[in-house]
Amino acid sequence: MTARVHAGGVELREVHRFPNRPVRAGDTLYWDILALYQGVLDGLRKAGPVDSIGIDAWAVDYGLLDPAGRLLGNPVHYRDERTAGVMERVTAEVGAASLYEVSGLQFLPFNTIYQLLADRAALDRAGTLLMIPDLLTYWLTGSAGAETTNASTTGLYDVRAGDWAWPLMRRLGIPEGLFPPLRPPGAPAGLLRPGVMAEIGAASTAGARQDAAGGGPAAGVPVIAVASHDTASAVAAVPAAGPHFAYVSSGTWSLVGVELPAPVLTEQSREANFTNEGGLDGTTRYLRNVTGLWILQECLRAWGETDLPSLLAAAARARPFASLIDPDDPVFLPPGDMPARIAAYCERTGQPSPAGPAETARCVLESLALAYRRALADAVRLSGHDVETVHVVGGGARNALLCQMTADATGLPVRAGPVEAAALGNALVQARARGLVSDIRELVRRSEPIILYEPGDDAASWQAAAGRLAGHRRAAHGR
Repeated sequence: MTARVHAGGVELREVHRFPNRPVRAGDTLYWDILALYQGVLDGLRKAGPVDSIGIDAWAVDYGLLDPAGRLLGNPVHYRDERTAGVMERVTAEVGAASLYEVSGLQFLPFNTIYQLLADRAALDRAGTLLMIPDLLTYWLTGSAGAETTNASTTGLYDVRAGDWAWPLMRRLGIPEGLFPPLRPPGAPAGLLRPGVMAEIGAASTAGARQDAAGGGPAAGVPVIAVASHDTASAVAAVPAAGPHFAYVSSGTWSLVGVELPAPVLTEQSREANFTNEGGLDGTTRYLRNVTGLWILQECLRAWGETDLPSLLAAAARARPFASLIDPDDPVFLPPGDMPARIAAYCERTGQPSPAGPAETARCVLESLALAYRRALADAVRLSGHDVETVHVVGGGARNALLCQMTADATGLPVRAGPVEAAALGNALVQARARGLVSDIRELVRRSEPIILYEPGDDAASWQAAAGRLAGHRRAAHGR
């Protein structure tokens, strides 16, 4: 994506799109990081002259470099099964309360800390660990660093100190030398290496652009350490006009929470499995990870050729609350035959299995809306932060049925958009670092259309459905 920032707002343009296809080799699920890097280079070549570059990507996954800076192997996908049982062993050894007091992180089996402990043999050969956006930045610039919003998702970041959790690393036998210096969002990450500039055809155009501005020849294009966790970039671009808002960053995952000035590290917060992740300007993204549209995406993959608008229209006509699932049940985490898993979950909890794709889609979307309702109620209760409206950003903002269900389930107005919130947050942090922008959210409000969804008058039905789902959740877990 390229962004043109001016006094009236910001204009995004998609210049290149490329697939992100995980690859299973043997028994391991990998990211094809070299294909992704090639896609980055192709995109930069198509983008033409730019003033700066920033990279955001998903959290928790990483690449290991040897002492000479060479990649030791493709990063392993967080959905790989290598971490099975690791979280339980670590919490038994260190104590869940002690872990949470340091990292403030939701207990998820794929967190970086557990991946590293499942990969101990590789650590002995490694010189540096880089999170995915930091790895791509390193290949572009030759400069190794760790941007803080992504570092905060590892389980090895001290949210009170704002530094790596060195004592925890030593206790777990994780080599401290793997972890590079931290960078806050907006900090310079380096300049494009000459070889990269030559490969993307930027060596002459960058200099010409700089000369035209009267600044002399350019040494290279600056790369900025934006809020590199894509959710942190998306939340930075939430078009809120005041502090009393919640957000749902809706995509493969749904990140549901509030923005706070400081982490919440109470025992009640830990028991509710809430996470404290870093945000722009030292804020805390206090949220719960909810398995999001991944479930519907896997259903679509299982069904083959499916027209999504027609499916959603049929789902809107299907009988409400016929069947409900807990999206966060571990059975829905791996890839596979999702419709069959949904049917099995319903049978296990004494519900009718959805009759077809429309009924399955309705089940998924109603269940997601109820998960959002539960997460937002917990966020307000645990943080004491009042919420007057919910902002839905990301791809899920396009799903009008889910947005209306979210308004109905929460009883709060939902403002949907922008869809490309992460790209906007990324670009506007770059622009702010260059002194072109002061209020990111105000500029987003000026630039992006926002759709309002008011809650309906069926609050009692959603309350009853929430009670039913809580009962199914207890039944599914045998308690």
